[in-house]
Amino acid sequence: MRRAERLFQIAQYLRGRRLTTARQLSDWLAVSERTIYRDIRDLSISGIPIEGEAGVGYRVRTGFDLQPLMFSSDEIEAMVAGMRMVQAWGGPQLAASGAAALAKITLALPREKRDFVEATPLFAPTFHIDRKHGERLEVIRQAIGRQHKLLLDYVDAKLQATQRTIWPLALYFWGDSWSIAAWCETRSAFRSFRLDRIHAMTADAICYESISGRRLSDFVRATKRDNDCA
Repeated sequence: MRRAERLFQIAQYLRGRRLTTARQLSDWLAVSERTIYRDIRDLSISGIPIEGEAGVGYRVRTGFDLQPLMFSSDEIEAMVAGMRMVQAWGGPQLAASGAAALAKITLALPREKRDFVEATPLFAPTFHIDRKHGERLEVIRQAIGRQHKLLLDYVDAKLQATQRTIWPLALYFWGDSWSIAAWCETRSAFRSFRLDRIHAMTADAICYESISGRRLSDFVRATKRDNDCA
């Protein structure tokens, strides 16, 4: 759980109970009591009226409520457009997560702002996108998260077929296509692979290690260096 989410949960627990101890919060949120004390201090500093003391318990003063999320019309349009693009280009799991996230944000908006979400006239059509593209994206996302190698049947810019074993590090979206940032075992170097040039792909059960010189940060530095020298 991210710290922002934990702080929100603490505020909700304290708001919904007569008294809540640091030990209880520690158990519920799976963090140390020391972390809870620090979080309560920071919440108090931010303006949330927390009453109580260590060893006794805490509560939020009666009548206090967390304010609903406030976004401008431009911010709402930006979120809706982003979520719609994720739904179009992000693969089935990412699309479902994007829709769920937008629904949660919509419910948290003031009532007068909710209709604006549906009325946002910014769209990302999906009818021209091959479903296999999204399925492939899911495989790559999972491989990146689990640090699994990928075996590719790939066609390069010169239309030459090749087989590669890669360590997928990140996905980049260029507006009309995705590419994989990777360490290529076959070439012993960093390479980028366009998804639309992959003819076949298999996720290997073998994991790759996080090795200095082959990480995403190294890929970014190498790419920047190459561009600076171009």
